[in-house]
Amino acid sequence: MQKEQKQQICERLRAYCDQKGSQNKAANSLNGVSSATISKALTGQWDTIADEMWRTIAAQIGGKAEGWQVVNTKAYECMTFTLTNAQTDSLVLAVTGDAGSGKTEAVKNYAAGHTNAYHLTCSEYWNRRTFMGKLLKCMGVSVSGTTVGEMMDDIVDTLKRKDTPLIVLDEADKLTDQVLYFFISLYNQLEGHCGIILTATSFLQKRIERGVRLNRKGYAEIYSRIGRKFVKLPMLNSEDIAAVCVANGLNDNKGINRIINESEGDLRRVKRSVWATLKGGAL
Repeated sequence: MQKEQKQQICERLRAYCDQKGSQNKAANSLNGVSSATISKALTGQWDTIADEMWRTIAAQIGGKAEGWQVVNTKAYECMTFTLTNAQTDSLVLAVTGDAGSGKTEAVKNYAAGHTNAYHLTCSEYWNRRTFMGKLLKCMGVSVSGTTVGEMMDDIVDTLKRKDTPLIVLDEADKLTDQVLYFFISLYNQLEGHCGIILTATSFLQKRIERGVRLNRKGYAEIYSRIGRKFVKLPMLNSEDIAAVCVANGLNDNKGINRIINESEGDLRRVKRSVWATLKGGAL
């Protein structure tokens, strides 16, 4: 990894530590990154930090370890606008977008640049304790409670001490019903003080609306708390894809048009195609 890339990551890391309040709190919120590593990075002791660790740090704080330039697509702008409003006005919202639309990238960059904004990517295997432990870690708080109730109290107490906090539960459609119910508890105890956003593919909307129709436990309450509607991100269009290509060094019209036709509006495919084209390879 080039020195310039490491310097960029360090700038983001320093801002991230300031946002979290200290290097120790920043380390607590990052997976696989120790406070000692953060200290070495920020004091220029780079020789003992492997490139993989730099990439690990950058992936979690919104940095660009590989020099990839993020473009403000229409979906990115919509997501950022929604995040800003939710944090400023303590709104509770559900946002849906196609896979590869750039939801996570927008959330990750927003959280890295805004104080008290917490981004948690959800997994289907989490139970209630795992979910709350992950959320506490995301906020830079050590898990001290031993019961589900104590952990929930720690989450609520921590957020109530923050100024306009925001929680983003990314890929919320992966949460089990049992864990998703905690969204209701969070809302009830933090209404008017904390913004909460659920992000996912359209499957989340279908799941919640089906749950309401079938009168399944908790779904009517969840639907009510998100205002009985979903914010739909715009699809990636040819103009967006072309802008991404140009921003990342691909200016050949033929190559850009090929990527537009083959990517199916998926930013992950666009990224792979751009790199393959620039390196003279094939997908």
